[in-house]
Amino acid sequence: MVVQRGYGPGVPDVVLPCLDEAGALPWVLSRLPDGYRAIVADNGSTDGSPQIAADAGALVVHVPERGFGAAAHGGLDAATADVVCFCDADGSMDPAQLPRVADPVLAGEADLVLGRRRPTGRGAWPLHARVANTALAVLLRRRTGLALHDLGPMRAARREALLGLDLGDRRFGYPLEMVTRASDAGWRIREVDVDYAPRAEGTRSKVTGTLLGTYRAVRDMRRVLAR
Repeated sequence: MVVQRGYGPGVPDVVLPCLDEAGALPWVLSRLPDGYRAIVADNGSTDGSPQIAADAGALVVHVPERGFGAAAHGGLDAATADVVCFCDADGSMDPAQLPRVADPVLAGEADLVLGRRRPTGRGAWPLHARVANTALAVLLRRRTGLALHDLGPMRAARREALLGLDLGDRRFGYPLEMVTRASDAGWRIREVDVDYAPRAEGTRSKVTGTLLGTYRAVRDMRRVLAR
């Protein structure tokens, strides 16, 4: 059950892009810190994920346009809190660690905080995905000058500022576009370590789970960098 005690304007909303994550959602939603509100942005699940999320007390937003960025942005549009977090819904990241990325933003110490993934066990981060992420991080450092190591999906920023970036990518390039546009706008961007674990049993990442998924993500992100 999602516990939302103390929810108020100073507590973040959490956008969880979702496509067929029924096996992971109960655990993910149960791990939200007190007061944090879950916004499950469903991108066409056929496994009952929206009902599971609604039964657990999450706000469910149906996003018909397919694509990771479409789901993430649909959740951002539905958010009402001043600070918004993003987190994967597949159980690979522990929502209990969301304050690591949210607290510096809430305190006014950073404008965008990214969770740098630290694998906790074998199989959490396949080799092909790690290699692709490292290559993209190098390109990102060249593009922005930021000493970033990861494009981790756990992150936090202020909602109105994010909307002001006018993000246009609706595929896998969305997380990278967020960083490049924030950098161009002079945002204070920081990395913090977060745990990265194997996904919930019976689930597979749409990005790192297959070579094709990783290829598509890299392709979309390179297009963002080319722009």
